[in-house]
Amino acid sequence: MNWDDTTDDTAPDRLVGSVADREDQAVEAALRPKDLGEFIGQEKVREQLDLVLRAARARGATADHVLLSGAPGLGKTTLSMIIAAEMGAPIRITSGPAIQHAGDLAAILSSLQEGEVLFLDEIHRMSRPAEEMLYMAMEDFRVDVIVGKGPGAAAIPLELPPFTLVGATTRAGLLPPPLRDRFGFTAHMEFYEPAELERVIHRSANLLDVEIDTDGAAEIAGRSRGTPRIANRLLRRVRDYAQVKADGFITRDIAGAALAVYEVDARGLDRLDRGVLEALLKLFGGGPVGLSTLAVAVGEERETVEEVAEPFLVREGLLARTPRGRVATPAAWTHLGLTPPRATTGGNGQQDLFGA
Repeated sequence: MNWDDTTDDTAPDRLVGSVADREDQAVEAALRPKDLGEFIGQEKVREQLDLVLRAARARGATADHVLLSGAPGLGKTTLSMIIAAEMGAPIRITSGPAIQHAGDLAAILSSLQEGEVLFLDEIHRMSRPAEEMLYMAMEDFRVDVIVGKGPGAAAIPLELPPFTLVGATTRAGLLPPPLRDRFGFTAHMEFYEPAELERVIHRSANLLDVEIDTDGAAEIAGRSRGTPRIANRLLRRVRDYAQVKADGFITRDIAGAALAVYEVDARGLDRLDRGVLEALLKLFGGGPVGLSTLAVAVGEERETVEEVAEPFLVREGLLARTPRGRVATPAAWTHLGLTPPRATTGGNGQQDLFGA
């Protein structure tokens, strides 16, 4: 099994970040379910995928290529391993950024065994030459290897054994249609409901030998942003707090106190998220304000605010992106316990932006 490091080293070190660090990768390897029956959540995806795999086994054929899309931490890598386990096949794991040249992909494809599962994480970040080679490999199980350079170059066809490609992406819209259309099964991973995350937490607590009650699991689940990876990370940090500050048993009060220490509030917002909202509300009256101005006020890079903080704030209904800039919603004022300023109106009953 080939483990490529797909961690985004440019992401801030956040307890509620959805990108896996090395500790997450090590723990997730122990916590991952082994088959579809153990996998929690994603009911529709599991049902559909189960049909695809059972039908392939009944035919004695290799499973169709599978494309999994969705936010980081929802279980795409886990599902790829389950696909391999259900098909009784080995799995090889790599990532789009690791394949910079067509030769890199050719070397991987030419060494695959029949029926093997190739998991290609962040497939949308693969280089264009490799992407074009992948078209033929997926459809015809063949690649053309170029030997030589210039006028003397020749294309040598290389037959490949049947294999299953499982592609994972956080940005399905960046995949070109010719590549997307070559997948026989496409699934979108949804964020988890709190009840599903509670089941994830109880399962992980049992595997980690952590004692936790129903209320404690619910408290952690409510702050986990709908993401199992974050739920497991918060569970480990609450476990540490419970072992040091209490008797090791996690209750709602213990979980709340622990996550307060780590600055994760009741809705899963951390220091960065609240900093963006506080700047927007206190300095700019709720907006609209430009992204660059907001980033300067928070003391972060523009990309950090836009790509790290804003997606969750928008999904939670606390912030809106408008053509005029970022605007706080009434829910943002309520969450921070602030009172929105009274809007002045002109003679026509409409809001007067200049306060006249």
